[in-house]
Amino acid sequence: MSIQAINVRNQFKGKVREIIRGDVVSEVDVETPWGIVTSVITTRSVDELNLIVGSEVVALVKSTEVSIAKLS
Repeated sequence: MSIQAINVRNQFKGKVREIIRGDVVSEVDVETPWGIVTSVITTRSVDELNLIVGSEVVALVKSTEVSIAKLS
């Protein structure tokens, strides 16, 4: 599955492998068939997406930014 409404060519489906929570920002490691992609996003976003280890997500990579979209 890819997200069609977003104009990002590099979309990598995977599962959350690790979340390193901080007070303001957190690191989210996503295991994909092509390797680990790490995103630094706000801790609020981690909570609002209900991300946990094992969540299926799509890592959206554009330039130096990696965004996360939860699939289930």
